[in-house]
Amino acid sequence: MRRVYNLAVNLSGVVLKSAGFFSKKIAEFVEGRKDLFSKLEASVKASDNYIWIHAASLGEFEMAVPVMEMLKKEYPNRKILVSFFSPSGYKNKKKHPLVDHFTYLPVDTRRNAQKFLKIVQPEMAFFIKYDFWPNFLNELMEREIPAFLVSGVFRKDQPFFKSYGKWMQKSLRAFDHFFVQNEESEELLHSMGFTNVSIAGDNRFDRVAAQIEQDNRIDFIENFKEDKLLTVCGSTWPEDEELIIDFINSSRNIKFIIAPHEIKKEKIQKLEQSLKISTIKYSEKAGKDLSNYRVLILDTIGYLGRAYSYADIAYVGGAAGHSGLHNILEPATFGIPIIIGKNFKRFPEAEKLRQLAGLFSVEDAQGFSSIMTRLYTQEDFREKTGMIAGHFINSNTGATEKLRKYLKKRF
Repeated sequence: MRRVYNLAVNLSGVVLKSAGFFSKKIAEFVEGRKDLFSKLEASVKASDNYIWIHAASLGEFEMAVPVMEMLKKEYPNRKILVSFFSPSGYKNKKKHPLVDHFTYLPVDTRRNAQKFLKIVQPEMAFFIKYDFWPNFLNELMEREIPAFLVSGVFRKDQPFFKSYGKWMQKSLRAFDHFFVQNEESEELLHSMGFTNVSIAGDNRFDRVAAQIEQDNRIDFIENFKEDKLLTVCGSTWPEDEELIIDFINSSRNIKFIIAPHEIKKEKIQKLEQSLKISTIKYSEKAGKDLSNYRVLILDTIGYLGRAYSYADIAYVGGAAGHSGLHNILEPATFGIPIIIGKNFKRFPEAEKLRQLAGLFSVEDAQGFSSIMTRLYTQEDFREKTGMIAGHFINSNTGATEKLRKYLKKRF
């Protein structure tokens, strides 16, 4: 099966180039890897002593932020190189104060892995969550470069546990240690014969907990909110907006911030047309008194995390349809109740917080209206629910510290 995998991966380069004519995302995938090695050779020197961190996309990068902060403190003379698999991750984080070099991850052929590691020569490698690439892992093992899985998640439906994917288990030997999120992942690793496993938790908790210590002030949101109750609807898709629009239009003396996941002009226009109360977009706020409006649409990026600090309630998008639930931990860290759609079974943090009664799942617009009415009219209920959410974050931090202690002993 390994030969079949390598043949498929080698052929994928040709296929992807052709498919790029029909898909913008695939075209970006191919274009981003153009001249990748020559760019690396021109900007990366082995003498710079790199630590390599691989993140599949933007979400995994956010998981890695507290790890990078720790590594910068513990190893101040090392540089950090971050590789992304997806164009969305790379495009959104081409610059970051903790990162010395960003790159796409080359396609997982043996030759690419050898060339990549020959250029970078990392002292350590960290893979975030579950983006496993057999040839890269095998080459790390060959070179005896310590590798670590951070915030790892294993599930029974992964190839490792299928008859056709058993061969991939050998590549996991590259990991010096597995830092996983839950008992299921630990048990699955044990079933493969791995004992070098620790349940450390999810580094995203460390990431969002640090948000409270930062300056979250946003002048235009203070002007918009005044002393009114505020719901922030973050990362919404059209399916989410179908749930929330009726309540927004019929509400009284309540304000809303809507931050759509996609800020394409035509989609923003459609959202704006569905709103029957006074609405203003971020892009049109100049010279306006925002306190006169009931809805503020953030047709921009970069404000959502801090906007949650002003919220009394949060609606987090993605679960009303099948796009995938977005980050519920960002609003939870500010101790506010959270509402989501019904499709969240692949998100254990949402299931856990729902069981604790710090989060509510709704199936339709009527369900959204019902829980929103209760949260707005019952202050004690709203505050108690928010306290549960905040405690959920505080009680699950510490994953990065466990990794730090291990590295301290290891090196």
